[in-house]
Amino acid sequence: MNMGPDIPEDVIELRQYTLKPGRRDELIDLFEREFIEGQQAAGMRIIGQFHDADDADRFVWLRGFTGMAARRQALADFYGGPVWQAHRSAANDTMLDSDDVLLLRPAYPGSNFNPSSTPEEGTGGSLFATLQPFDAPVGDEALAFFAQVLVAAWARIGAPVLASFSTEYSANDFPALPVREGEHVLLWFSRHADAAAYRRHQAQLAEWPRLSAAWARLAPRPAQVLELRATPRSWLRG
Repeated sequence: MNMGPDIPEDVIELRQYTLKPGRRDELIDLFEREFIEGQQAAGMRIIGQFHDADDADRFVWLRGFTGMAARRQALADFYGGPVWQAHRSAANDTMLDSDDVLLLRPAYPGSNFNPSSTPEEGTGGSLFATLQPFDAPVGDEALAFFAQVLVAAWARIGAPVLASFSTEYSANDFPALPVREGEHVLLWFSRHADAAAYRRHQAQLAEWPRLSAAWARLAPRPAQVLELRATPRSWLRG
């Protein structure tokens, strides 16, 4: 079964791995040689693999599923199957922690990755993931403001939001792979040439004080921003 880019995903995992010093390229080589097709054959979509530009020992990747039941079955098939069994020791040996995982769903209809887009549409820059935490599930007012105002503002300054997701609250029914629980996040992705370009775009948004003040009221906690650089076989690119 080939889960190509024409398959939309209803459930997303954002996975951040802390690796042993100097082992990131080793894991990426193994992942891209052995694990992409194996996971796709089990029914997953491998959306992207990335270097964290700010941490040489962090590997970030995304995979998608058509739903929670499909996720449970795909994970059981892959992790119980021959590909993982053959290479799990080598993969696990590169890692210090693999439990930093967010289970997500599209923030609103149509906000997931465009299934018809291709890797060649990247700019050669970096992909930025903004994780905005909340103290409770993202409310309708905050989500409407994000979808109708903030997304339009990003597009206006030339850095359109590619996709956005919020917490998936279904129970993790594959407990062998833990996920972060009790958290409420809104996550979105945008492309920028580099970190300096991202800061310029942020400064442009700050020039609209009413927008900035409104968003600060709705989302008062500081956001985490990841600068992600695509690996050679990443479908999603900067």
